[in-house]
Amino acid sequence: MNDFLNQIRLVTDWLTSSAQWHGDEGIPARLVEHLTYSGLSLLCAALIGLAAGLLVGHTGRGAFAVASVANLARAIPTFGLVVLVVTLAGLSTAPVLVALVALAVPPILINTFEGVRGVDPAARDAARGVGMTEWEVLVKVEVPMALPLILLGLRVAAIQVVATATVAAYPGLGGLGRFIVDGLARNDYELVIGGSAVVVALALVVQAAFTALGRAVVSPGLRVSAPKS
Repeated sequence: MNDFLNQIRLVTDWLTSSAQWHGDEGIPARLVEHLTYSGLSLLCAALIGLAAGLLVGHTGRGAFAVASVANLARAIPTFGLVVLVVTLAGLSTAPVLVALVALAVPPILINTFEGVRGVDPAARDAARGVGMTEWEVLVKVEVPMALPLILLGLRVAAIQVVATATVAAYPGLGGLGRFIVDGLARNDYELVIGGSAVVVALALVVQAAFTALGRAVVSPGLRVSAPKS
């Protein structure tokens, strides 16, 4: 219990120190770097995962390939991928983005695919019966009904990316992971614990933001049956 309280005190002292909130190595600067890596990665992953998930879910063609690719991407170790791409491509933001995109695509892809595929066939038939085109069926019927699962996939991917973007620090880049890496190198556990606490807090903020977004855009009737995880 005393050790836990000491850790809390260390984190509090570190977070409340004015030195941590100024300069190129302060929390605001590192947070901007972290959000930049995370945001770009999530955007790229969303473009890939949503497009593929909507297409395959709507047409029903390529479902096995989607599941296989998604499972393969899940098995790729993020840090190992960063090291490999850094070795091949040199030190840049590309290795981090590639690794984070590979991490974020599977939950977006699978949840989008499952959401669209799970739409009641009667709703599709009714939409086609009133003269809707296939595009209109997808946009006006399938996407709204699949929205809870689509948002769940985006939320899971966003939290994973925010948490894993700390790997950006290992090849010498910035982000909140810099606190953890530098702290370990200096045996400065106050820095390690403080940096970890900021990453956890950011993940919780992302979780809350997606929860609020779901409440704002998902129909109340669909929200009742939406997954909680």
